[in-house]
Amino acid sequence: MSRRQVPVTHAGSLPRTPELIAANDARTLAADGLTLERTPEFDGLLTDAVVDLVVRQAALGVTVVGDGEYGKAMTSAVDYGAWWSYSFQRVAGLTVTGEDLFAQPVVRSEPGHVRLTSFPDRRDWTTFRDAYTDPTSGISTGKNATAFPATTGPLSYVGQEAIASDIANLKAGLAAAGLEEGFITSLSPGSGARISNRHYATEEEHIWAWADVLREEYRAVLDAGLTLQVDDPSIAENYDQINPEPSIEDYRAFTRIRVEALNHALRGLDTDRVRFHLCWGSWHGPHTTDVEFRHIADVMLEIDAGAYSFEAANARHEHEWKVWKDLPLPAGKKIVPGIVSHATNVVEHPELVADRIERFASVVGAENVIASTDCGLGGRIHPQIAVAKLAALSDGARLASERLFG
Repeated sequence: MSRRQVPVTHAGSLPRTPELIAANDARTLAADGLTLERTPEFDGLLTDAVVDLVVRQAALGVTVVGDGEYGKAMTSAVDYGAWWSYSFQRVAGLTVTGEDLFAQPVVRSEPGHVRLTSFPDRRDWTTFRDAYTDPTSGISTGKNATAFPATTGPLSYVGQEAIASDIANLKAGLAAAGLEEGFITSLSPGSGARISNRHYATEEEHIWAWADVLREEYRAVLDAGLTLQVDDPSIAENYDQINPEPSIEDYRAFTRIRVEALNHALRGLDTDRVRFHLCWGSWHGPHTTDVEFRHIADVMLEIDAGAYSFEAANARHEHEWKVWKDLPLPAGKKIVPGIVSHATNVVEHPELVADRIERFASVVGAENVIASTDCGLGGRIHPQIAVAKLAALSDGARLASERLFG
């Protein structure tokens, strides 16, 4: 692809077809409460859906396409958890216990000792409790295809068949669309380890165990010649799950453990084809207690990746493009800012898209910008609006390319 144009991509999840949602919903859940059956009929439907999706992305002007996370279990159009809960079906050592998702002790007693709290204790959710509990407010935290488990034994990767299917389906789509570059998303160790730990002696040991497990999935994607996107909302989103609000110093130290674990998982791999995705959580809430990007952007750059994806279009974080005025982008690295938002039904005008791209180009160089979405669009907005947003993103990128490259 010529660097005289701004590449266009997205953050991973795209709306499923009604047929794929129905087929996912009809799959039988195994006795472990985590594993969904695979059948030749379902696998055939999945392959056809991914191939069609890749062709449609190319037609819309997306140049770095993905599989839409179609191979990650999703039971409804408003399932927010496929990006994360899919991993529970690919990792041994987990048990559905019926406890809360973040059933760690709800404490943070002294500076320097930060602990995550349960979902209902998030500071944004507490501040806006009436809005979060009102079904008419427009805020939805979605549902998940399977229950959330706890770590109850030694972790190991058992998703070889599933990731091989993801790879084969995306490659079939690339061939049908006449494209070469595609990406598959995978969970970060820090995000995986947010479930309750009943086996490992310490929280840090639990995180590093997830790093060893997920390394196998990372290697499979990269060995296939594809781009790996490591999804890690935890780097930013954890801040809202700590009570009382931690100092920035404590939070950065807490986060670095997760960065080190991810780098351990990526050691020796072709990290030029790794992009890291950071966000503040994809639900449509106020997000008033989000950590500011300026406090964690340099920590993000410590991750051994070739590109860094982050939210930059939503109303809470759009102004933070200015962080790059003072934070040098390391040589050879690229940024993948969100240029259109998953958090509004308003379709961005191509001129606005171009303006946003040009802002980033002005501070890091046009050759170092890849235009993307803030987060995945699947489950966040209506499929028809998602298509319009991708089209606007591509149209705006063409405008920006003409201005930036001539």
